[in-house]
Amino acid sequence: MEHNKKEIEKEFSDTDLKELASQLRFPEGKKGADIGRKMDETNISMTIDTIDALNISAYDSILEIGHGNCNHLGKVLSQANNIRYSGLEISATMKREAQRVNKKHIDSNRATFYLYGGSIFPFEDHTFNQVMTVNTIYFWENPIDLLQEVFRVLKPGGFFGIGFAQKTFMKELPFVEHGFKLYDTSDVTDLMKETAFRVFDIVDKTEEVISKSGETVKRQYTVITLAK
Repeated sequence: MEHNKKEIEKEFSDTDLKELASQLRFPEGKKGADIGRKMDETNISMTIDTIDALNISAYDSILEIGHGNCNHLGKVLSQANNIRYSGLEISATMKREAQRVNKKHIDSNRATFYLYGGSIFPFEDHTFNQVMTVNTIYFWENPIDLLQEVFRVLKPGGFFGIGFAQKTFMKELPFVEHGFKLYDTSDVTDLMKETAFRVFDIVDKTEEVISKSGETVKRQYTVITLAK
């Protein structure tokens, strides 16, 4: 992994790394759309595992925070009959991409996409059966406030699935020095102790991914499911 970090640092200048980190946090324009496609490809296993952790049933209403281009929406909607999906993004570029990719689901009234400012959700209390998010936790400016907002919009008995890469893996990526807050499982569960959530399940996974230098490396990630 250290070799991989050095190879990336050689390939990219500090300015390049800052720009990459900024686009991962807030994708904008054509570069942002390209980043969104790459994120969809590299994060699909984490996304699918997070979806599976929610135990979605017929007529459930699902919220996703930071959906990117949402190329995985078909996977969500295939979990059961008559599911309703809402996507929430801070990036107008990602909202537009998600709307473009999922036009048929929007036209059939199965999906709607919204912009927000990163703190207050534009929804009533007790709106959703499940909430999910993948690889956004690193960018939460006020984690407890955001968790409380998720708790507010969840129905009693609802679940919140959080997918994230472990700190031991993430810290070897040089761009995370620019605005990423890294977590391991204990960091996340410690956050939950300051909320009314209870930890329902923790699933640890390891997958092989191709690094920027062309090497095969192992990525450790975790899906934590919280219950209201």
